[in-house]
Amino acid sequence: MRAIGLMSGTSMDGVDAAWIQTDGHRIEGFGQGHFTPYTAEERSVLVVAQGLWPGTGNALGATAEIVERRHLAAVRALPTADVVGFHGQTLAHDPVGRRTHQLGDGAALAAKLAMPVVWDFRTADMQAGGEGAPLAPFFHHALARWAGMQEPVAFLNLGGVGNVTWVDPRIPQPEAPGALLAFDTGPANALLDDFMQERTGVPQDLSGAQASRGALWHRADPVFDDPYFDVPPPKSLDRNGFREVSKAAREMETRDGAAFLTAFTIHAVRRARAHLPSPPARWLVCGGGRRNATMMAWLGTSLDSVVDPVEAVGLDGDMLEAQAFAYLAVRVLKGLATSAPGTTGCAAPVCGGRISGQISGQISGQSHAAPQGGGAHRS
Repeated sequence: MRAIGLMSGTSMDGVDAAWIQTDGHRIEGFGQGHFTPYTAEERSVLVVAQGLWPGTGNALGATAEIVERRHLAAVRALPTADVVGFHGQTLAHDPVGRRTHQLGDGAALAAKLAMPVVWDFRTADMQAGGEGAPLAPFFHHALARWAGMQEPVAFLNLGGVGNVTWVDPRIPQPEAPGALLAFDTGPANALLDDFMQERTGVPQDLSGAQASRGALWHRADPVFDDPYFDVPPPKSLDRNGFREVSKAAREMETRDGAAFLTAFTIHAVRRARAHLPSPPARWLVCGGGRRNATMMAWLGTSLDSVVDPVEAVGLDGDMLEAQAFAYLAVRVLKGLATSAPGTTGCAAPVCGGRISGQISGQISGQSHAAPQGGGAHRS
């Protein structure tokens, strides 16, 4: 099937849209990707809406209009497809309370595109006892097998929140015990971007220039002992976690605060390494953090391992998460699992997602009926 995946992450810089071809198991081909940026004004609206739940806050209506408009534009910039995987814009995530909020109406998007849309990927997983995140690991497993890897590898996503997927590509099914372990490591770019926006008006430390000039920070600082790091996976985070770290950075000079927040991101990944089943043969980094030269250099030193951007194996690190939701959309249409105990902590493998819009044609010789059970449903 031809699928388009959409992702607007916690960095809130814009919408990634990516086209792939897959049968829900193997990746048959990669197509075009497209980035639709949010304007500074639009991003400010999204920032105000952070932390809001459905039915709360007057900002939700304006935010929903921005999310829908930008996602529509992103899909229309790509060649036609059979299905769209729509993640939505995460505003709040509370795994302890078994609730999550990704703003965006997949049914409305399907109507305007006149094509099927799979969305609301996280709810079914949380209802099955899972964290609802991370959801890219099944795609990471497919990527490792696509790349012909023969040893365990770690995919490290340094977006707004950091997450790691440990993959054993020798196990053919991603939901099988031992194939995957995934969890959020801690902050990645979110705290640093917010800090730089506040100090400079630009929501990033471009290539880590400020951090490279700042004071060096070590694990002796009390905030580096956050109890989250000792919690066994699966586990996930809200973008607005680690407030004490942000508070500490605000008391520093700009370059020192940037160095402190970058060092904290590296420390979080280093602590995550202790939870992995075995040392990965290499770390493959995706997300915006891989463009931060200082962050990547410090990461390589801290992990004392091979650390490469995913481009080293022929992948597009900017589009990986969008591609993941294209892949998951096809799996949902076929009733295949999208999460498992090793990725989110759900009680058993879950097929999560809501299907909206008219589905035509055949899937592996069968009608495109909504999968029965497992969490996928039509709207």
